[in-house]
This record gives sequence, C-alpha cells and structure tokens, in this order.
Amino acid sequence: MTRPDTPATAAIRIVDFAPRWREDFARLNVAWLERWFVVEPIDREVLSDPETHLLADGGRVLFAIDGDERAVGTVALKHEGGGVYELTKMAVAEECRGAGIGRLLMAGALDAYRAAGGRELFLESSTKLAPALALYESVGFRHHRAPRPGSHYARADVYMVWEPPDAPR
Repeated sequence: MTRPDTPATAAIRIVDFAPRWREDFARLNVAWLERWFVVEPIDREVLSDPETHLLADGGRVLFAIDGDERAVGTVALKHEGGGVYELTKMAVAEECRGAGIGRLLMAGALDAYRAAGGRELFLESSTKLAPALALYESVGFRHHRAPRPGSHYARADVYMVWEPPDAPR
C-alpha cells in the first residue's frame, strides 16, 4: 500500500474490518456526523450492521489503527454491483484530524478498489467539508453533477468520481 508517512502517521497502520472494530466504525462516524450534520436513518442502518450493508456484497471497511491499537479513523467501499463502488463512511477521530490519517485511509481505499478490479469509484459529500473535498481532489476525484441520481443522503450536495491519474481525459 502507498503510505505517505509523516512523524504523526508513522505508527498508523491500515487494517481490514474485524468484529473488534465494529463499535469503532459506528463511534467514529456518529461523532463526525453529529458535529457537521445529523445522523440519517441510512447511516444508523449501515453503521449498526456493516457486515450486511457493506461487506456481504463485496465491499470493504478499513481502519486506521494507532500504536496503542486504537481505531482512530475509518473508511468504507460499498459495492454497488458491476464493479461500481462508493467511497463512504470516512471519519477520523477529532483529536487526530489534520495529521494525515485521512490521506492514509484514502490510499488504503484506493488500493482496495484497485485490488477488487473496480471500474468506477464515486463519493457523495458536502460543500461544508472543504478539507475533505481538497483531499478527494488531490487524489484524483473530479466533480460531477450533484446530487447523484439515487443519492441516499439528504446532506449530499457534492458528487465526485475518481479519475485515476493515468486515465485518458
């Protein structure tokens, strides 16, 4: 995996979902959602049962784990079918934001997407989240019409699709 190490992230490792991290998946996401938005019914459904709503259909849930074995961030890939994936449920613990953990999670998610042989990767976000949008743009996500047809989220007013740096434009 590509790992942009900095002194703050050198002890961070990116790992796949394991039952021991289930509550951290919900905790990290709920804290982030409550800070910026509201927790929507679809959020509660997915966060309470990632095995059914993300993993069972070929998705992935990744965690950033610190040197003390604490989950300090998470991100998921939801398989929509036919090689189409949604990057979703990305959250970093408040006390760890700005240290490059989001970038490590993004690198892990892109590696997982490539390994799955995905053909399209998209995300939905909000204009309220300028630092997140800057991260997405920096790794190759490009803005498309928003909201996405069939969007699950009332908060989404940004729709982006990943265009690998080596893709023809």
